[in-house]
Amino acid sequence: MRDSIFTILFVWYPYVCLTAFLLGSLIRYDREQYSWKASSSQILRRKQLTWGSNLFHFGILFLLFGHTVGLLTPTSIYTLFMTVELKQLVAVIAGGVAGVACFIGLSLLLHRRLFDVRIRATSTRMDIAVLLILWVQLTLGLITLPYSLAHSDGSVMLILAHWAQGILTLHPVEANTLQGLAWPYLMHLVLGMTLFLVFPFSRLVHVWSAPVWYLGRRGYQVVRTRRPLTTKDISNSARQTAEWKP
Repeated sequence: MRDSIFTILFVWYPYVCLTAFLLGSLIRYDREQYSWKASSSQILRRKQLTWGSNLFHFGILFLLFGHTVGLLTPTSIYTLFMTVELKQLVAVIAGGVAGVACFIGLSLLLHRRLFDVRIRATSTRMDIAVLLILWVQLTLGLITLPYSLAHSDGSVMLILAHWAQGILTLHPVEANTLQGLAWPYLMHLVLGMTLFLVFPFSRLVHVWSAPVWYLGRRGYQVVRTRRPLTTKDISNSARQTAEWKP
């Protein structure tokens, strides 16, 4: 019975979540583009939003990048310049700092959405559910830190990395490989996969539309003047408009 449960959760369930994540996002973008937004509530309790959003996004982006690189980089590559033990120590320290920042930010956002009557009225059940799932997921991630320090040899990290790489390469490891892991790791994995499952049905889809291209965009400034424009001013403005590329 235990083997069957682990097979369902850690061999079959990842593919269900990834399929829903990719196909669901594509279908939603194709059929419901007007719902593809973050639905900002910036005009309400702006100060708390500023602190919460900045801390949350800094932390979550760092954690997402760290998890992706840490889990999907083959051992043969990173051992060229660091040991497994050092990699785990760096992951615990850096992930711990980012996790605490993210947890504080998310707690501010969750408090704001639950206890401000106006913001609560504009929130959907999915909005609150996603924030709660993220909050529990972050809590579980922080709980795993002492367990990781207790396994300073990096053995648990290797098991998790081989599991993740096996899923993506369509060669999943045996489910019983994960049975020896502590409960926070297992719950962290299941809840993390569940976030991929609910992703297309929530405002998390705005991640796909992150304005990364802004970083390379040529800047411009709109300047107003009260003096009458000359013919030269008009021609220069027209030339700059023609040359500008978004």
